[in-house]
Amino acid sequence: MSINATLIVQMIVFAILVWFTMRFVWPPITAALDERAKKIAEGLSAADKAKADLASAHQRVEQQLAAARDDAGKRLADAERLAQQMIEDAKGRASEEAAKIVAAARAEAEQESVKAREALREQVAALAVKGAESILRREVNAGVHAELLTRLKAEL
Repeated sequence: MSINATLIVQMIVFAILVWFTMRFVWPPITAALDERAKKIAEGLSAADKAKADLASAHQRVEQQLAAARDDAGKRLADAERLAQQMIEDAKGRASEEAAKIVAAARAEAEQESVKAREALREQVAALAVKGAESILRREVNAGVHAELLTRLKAEL
């Protein structure tokens, strides 16, 4: 064989190989590469979407936290207001109770004072009777007796 015939045969074999490769080998490789590129593009798209969703979720979380902080602040203010009101009510009730106790103590003191006066009057009367008895036993003098009784009245 000559170089020319070998070259032509090699060209024919190469053409068959190219045709076979283009017909049977290249389409599955191209399809696999296209599918892989599609999966990579979808993965990148999903990653971008996930980033956007994450940013949106962070924003919603911040909004919810701000709302929760505001709500907690309002509830705390309400609780403080309620506690202050309860303290004021307790002070009012305590003042009323103290006034009642003071009034009862004054009334009791007044009763004790009246009882003490009555007991003192009874003792003074008993002393006056004793004094009168002792005077009458010693002597009967109307002027002296009248003067003594006058002094006793003044002392009472």
